[in-house]
Amino acid sequence: MTEKETNIKEQDNEQEQENEELKVVMPEAEWTTMPEEEFAEQPDYLRVFTDFYIAKFNQRDLEIMNTYDVDSNMVDINHYVMDNIKFSRNELVKHALQYHANNFQNIVDEIVKQDSIKPEEMTSYSDWDNWYEDRRNNISTSLS
Repeated sequence: MTEKETNIKEQDNEQEQENEELKVVMPEAEWTTMPEEEFAEQPDYLRVFTDFYIAKFNQRDLEIMNTYDVDSNMVDINHYVMDNIKFSRNELVKHALQYHANNFQNIVDEIVKQDSIKPEEMTSYSDWDNWYEDRRNNISTSLS
C-alpha cells in the first residue's frame, strides 16, 4: 500500500469515528387531539326550521323567506352555508345552529310576529313546507 492510500484510509477511519460520535437522536412524537366540539341543545322547531331553510337554500327558493328577514340574518346564514356546503345536510344543520342559532331564531320570531304561528307546533319538515307554500299562494303577484 502506498503512503497516499494509507493516508486516505486513515482519513476514512477518522471520518467514521466522527460519524459515530454524531448520532442523531429523534424525539418521540407527541400527539395532540382536538377535543370534541360540544353542540348547544336547540329546540326541535329550530332544528327542523334550520333543515327546512337549508333545503330551500339548496333549491334557490328563499324569496318568501326574505320577507321575514328584517335584520339581514339571511346574509350571515347564507354566507356560512356557502362556506360549508361540503358538509352533509345533518352536519350542516348541526353546525349552522351552533354558530347562527340566533339568526335562525330571529327569522322564526319574525314569522311568528307576522303570521301568528306557534313554532313549537312546527315540528316536522312538512309543517314548514306547508306554511311556506301557503305564504307563496297568498302573494298576489305570484306567477306560480
